[in-house]
Amino acid sequence: MFLSTCHLDHDSQSNAADNLAALCQRCHFLHDAPEHRKRRAVTVRARRACGDLFEGPYV
Repeated sequence: MFLSTCHLDHDSQSNAADNLAALCQRCHFLHDAPEHRKRRAVTVRARRACGDLFEGPYV
């Protein structure tokens, strides 16, 4: 088992001791899952809006 450093507020620029936690990889993933889903949705919408520069808009 490995420990990883988790940013509790999901801001990697904020390295204050009260913002960091040592979590196992599974717990770190579970903690970050809602943030990953939110960021993924933003990325998907942005890619759909822009489309591919050479192939045209995504369907």
